[in-house]
Amino acid sequence: MFKTMRSILLAGTVVAGINTPVSAQTVLNVSTWLPPTHVQNSVVWPTWGEWVEEATEGRVTVNIENSSNNPAQLFEVVEDSVADASFSFNGFVPGRFELEQIVELPGLGANAEAASLAYWRTYKKYLQAANEFDALEVIGLFTHGPGVMHTRFPVNSLDDLKGKKIRIGGGVQAEIGKRLGVIPVAAPGNKVYELLQTGVVDGAFMPMVEQQGMRLVEVAPYVTVLPTGMYMGAFSMFISPDFMDSIGKKDAEAIRSVSGERLSLMAGAAWDKADIDAKKFSEENGGQVNLLSYGNQMSLDYLKITDGIDQSWLDAVKGKKVDAQAALDFLRIEAQMYTAKQKDTGAN
Repeated sequence: MFKTMRSILLAGTVVAGINTPVSAQTVLNVSTWLPPTHVQNSVVWPTWGEWVEEATEGRVTVNIENSSNNPAQLFEVVEDSVADASFSFNGFVPGRFELEQIVELPGLGANAEAASLAYWRTYKKYLQAANEFDALEVIGLFTHGPGVMHTRFPVNSLDDLKGKKIRIGGGVQAEIGKRLGVIPVAAPGNKVYELLQTGVVDGAFMPMVEQQGMRLVEVAPYVTVLPTGMYMGAFSMFISPDFMDSIGKKDAEAIRSVSGERLSLMAGAAWDKADIDAKKFSEENGGQVNLLSYGNQMSLDYLKITDGIDQSWLDAVKGKKVDAQAALDFLRIEAQMYTAKQKDTGAN
């Protein structure tokens, strides 16, 4: 119905244009979630918006609209052309984006910038053919920084997590939670503060940025950081193919020219910086951040608990007709090569 209405409106615009001047400017409406001050909404989308306006010579401008929708619904919101573009965490839609979990697997050993670059290149080389984003055009893929434990209680060993109610976002986190023996509570990110504040959950697995972005320091001041990270979170940024068709080939290609790898890298780097800022914010506001060493018993125990997750993912995607092992090897090589480059330039 939404696509039909959009077609009618577009047709009406063409007819009206016969007798009236046609505006040279198109507004690209981005439906987004998380707080307005969150890095995705304060840095990533606005920066991309500037790129789009510049690339299209002002013919397309980006309007960012905060949505109260469950972020799992945003894929459909764009598919139905209710909004022109959006982003979401792939794990919010169980069963649809199984291949995209590749970048979430523990052990990548990279920050969000390196992981995002590797993720985009792996998608283009191996994953895109599986068409998991059917009815959407992917304009960027990125990860948040390494996942950490945000809890209402201090974590001195992994046994402290057993039987605790922990908010889990989906994807690989679900398997990790199962192995850790927690009681998983599925909920969108924008509900986590409330769940912690009211005691519905005892903690959450999320990146460091949320100590500041969602102000979790107020309700979960204990942060436990594994040296390898718990996992990465796979996000996608997508646009309506109908919208791209409606603006013409020249402007569609202009938007693509400032998306893809460039957008993925920028998003990952922005989330990395936000992690650094959030750690400082947490410590200045009463948070207790515990950075574990590689030799710490919890770190060693985590490696044992998560052993075999790679194979579980490989088994789960056997029917996708993608060389998943080659994709995973490629992802990790790309991430490590970029990480080495970051260290050489002093950017990491």
